[in-house]
Order: sequence, then C-alpha cells, then structure tokens
Amino acid sequence: MAENKTSYSVDLADEAATARLADRLAPLARPGDVIALEGDLGAGKTSFARAFVRALTHAAEEVPSPTFTLAQLYECEAGTIWHFDLYRLEKPDDALELGLEEAFADGISLIEWPERLGPWLPRDRLILRLSAAADGGRRAEIGAAGPGWRQRLKESFGE
Repeated sequence: MAENKTSYSVDLADEAATARLADRLAPLARPGDVIALEGDLGAGKTSFARAFVRALTHAAEEVPSPTFTLAQLYECEAGTIWHFDLYRLEKPDDALELGLEEAFADGISLIEWPERLGPWLPRDRLILRLSAAADGGRRAEIGAAGPGWRQRLKESFGE
C-alpha cells in the first residue's frame, strides 16, 4: 500500500471500500484541516465525503451532494464539517461568499473540485485523488501537502 513516506495508494473495489477508507481517515481529521477531493465526475468524491461525514456524525446522517448549494455543514464532536462542491464555482473569489475563511480557520473542510479555489486553496492539506481502476473499481491516491497530515498518514498507513 505505501509508495513513500507521505503518499499512499489504496485499491477500492466498490463503494463499501470507499466508505471504509473514509472511516479510516475521518478520525484523523482536526479543526482547521482541509481535505482536497480530486477526480473526474463519477470518481467517488461525494461517496467518500458522505461516508466521512457519517463516520464523524452518525450512520443515519443525511448527506446530500452540495452540487447546487455549493456547501453543506454538519456538526460533530470535533466541530463543524464543511462539505464544498465547487464544480459550479465561477471564479475563486466566489468561494469567500460560502464561508471559506471560517471553514479553514475552525472547521474540517471537504472540498470537491479544489482546483477551482485557485490561490485560496491552502498549501497544507490532505489530497485524496480518486480514479477509475482497470478492474472496474477505483483507486485512491492519498498524499499530504504540507506538514499537517504527514505524521497522521504515517501513523495510519505505516511506512
């Protein structure tokens, strides 16, 4: 599974495997964390986010895709989870109207289509890149950009 000290690959056979990965990463998240969910349409970003939110709230939590609202908020023991879907964002500065600065300061931010934030995307973040695998499943590439997630990933995934 480990590729190097802060980059890991995980094969995801189905949506349940995606949920298990979210269950594994969710307890590592802390207020102020940013999790960038990258991948094409249908790659599993929303499925991961839904499972992540449920892991920190409760299994019955309704977690709709924020495709049209652009942001959904959920309360958990660690604070507020902000789930952003920026696919429809017209320009990076528009994200400021969604409470982005508050989310980055005090919340746990899950961001679908993070590249649309341009200069507002924090340097220190967890990057989860989802893609289709040859066997019909998915592949997750997990990496830390900046020091915030490096040690947590090492502890969770090993060397």
